[in-house]
This record gives sequence, C-alpha cells and structure tokens, in this order.
Amino acid sequence: MEVNNKKQIHSQEGNVCCGTHEICETDLLKASVNNDIEYYDDEELDAYRGKNSEEYEENEIEEFREVLCTMQTNEVKYWLRSLQLRGIELPDKLKDEAFTFIN
Repeated sequence: MEVNNKKQIHSQEGNVCCGTHEICETDLLKASVNNDIEYYDDEELDAYRGKNSEEYEENEIEEFREVLCTMQTNEVKYWLRSLQLRGIELPDKLKDEAFTFIN
C-alpha cells in the first residue's frame, strides 16, 4: 500500500488546494461565481432592467458610458457582472468599448 506523503494545503475557504500557486485558484474560482450584487454608483441603471441591448436611445447609452468612463480598468469586469446579475443588458454600442478594458 502506497502512502501519499504530499501535505494537503487548505485554501482560505477551507478547500484542499494544490499549493503550487501564490493565490489559491480554488478561491479565485469561487469568487468569480459570487452572486452578490455590487453597485458602482450606478443605481439609476436599474431602470433599464429587462431592456434589450439593441433598443437603447443615445441619451441612455450615454448614462452607461458615463459610469464606464469613471471606473478603474480592473473594475469593469465586475461591473459587467453586476449588470448581468441585475438583469441589465449593456447597450450594443458600448460592448466593444467595455471589452477593451477587460482585454
């Protein structure tokens, strides 16, 4: 019978971690599926819940753009997730602009 001498390392969340990464990937994966809604001073966008992404008027698109342009680059992906969780579609005309912040 073989004995496994590898030490098990537990992540911050208590899951077994492989221990080969500086930050546990298990924790990162769990964080990425977090369903808690975070607002980015954009509560007014809740008025667009359920609206199709191709139906926005120019003045409505500008409301989204104003929020987008005030964010730090590393916040954009979390803001997009917040919109998704709130049932708000990003206007089609802003999708390319928003995704350039992510890539």
